[in-house]
Amino acid sequence: MKVGLIAGNGQFPFLVVDGARKAGASLAVVAIKEETDKRIDEVAENVQWVGIGQLGKMISHFKRHGVTSAIMAGQVKHVQIFSGALPDIRMFKMLWNLPKRNTDALIGGVAAELAKEGIELIDSTYFIKDQLAGEGSLTRRKPNETELANVEYGLHIAREIARLDLGQTIVVRASACVAIEAMEGTDATIRRAGELANGKLTVVKVAKPEQDMRFDVPVVGVPTIRTMIEAGATSLSITAEKTLIFDRDEMFELANKSKIAIIGSAA
Repeated sequence: MKVGLIAGNGQFPFLVVDGARKAGASLAVVAIKEETDKRIDEVAENVQWVGIGQLGKMISHFKRHGVTSAIMAGQVKHVQIFSGALPDIRMFKMLWNLPKRNTDALIGGVAAELAKEGIELIDSTYFIKDQLAGEGSLTRRKPNETELANVEYGLHIAREIARLDLGQTIVVRASACVAIEAMEGTDATIRRAGELANGKLTVVKVAKPEQDMRFDVPVVGVPTIRTMIEAGATSLSITAEKTLIFDRDEMFELANKSKIAIIGSAA
């Protein structure tokens, strides 16, 4: 089985490389110069580095290695699209024909270009299903009544912004919205909430109502918990079965030590 990997930033691509190896699958990797950790060269074979706008070069690499299925793993910051990077002809044509340029439209456009070449974009968690969050309380401390009220309020708001493809995360205090994510990412949203209302914060991170597991799957990990500690957040709600947890043991150890309650909420 020959699978293509489009590697963004963070740990996600490395988990896919490890999962594919355990499954006996061979990978051809496209690494994004502006995003991917350079260590990808040390753990993966068939690595091609491309600029953020070099869609044609990416497709050529996959076709050269006989790829028929591809996985997107790791964030490519939305703002990179507007960073001044020069797109190649194929990327330029794709962008020109998009009716809008939010996350779903941009990645959907890339998926459509891959499909034209006989390459199917598949579930990004294909090799790492064991990293998905379960449902219910995930830490030793369960959320208290105030935190549960924050979650109940926050889920309604967060699902709506996710439906609108604005972001995945909101931060709540006393059933009032303190911060909403846009392009800045989860950690920056939590930090901003801490600056506005430090202490007793609840972070609610959700999958989209009709989450496409091929891309933009919610992710939490140790950095999430560290940022919550800095901001004075005491609880975290994530979408069960649709949120990836990285460094699970270390993350839960830190959360338990800091008495942070984490729950997996139903989609």
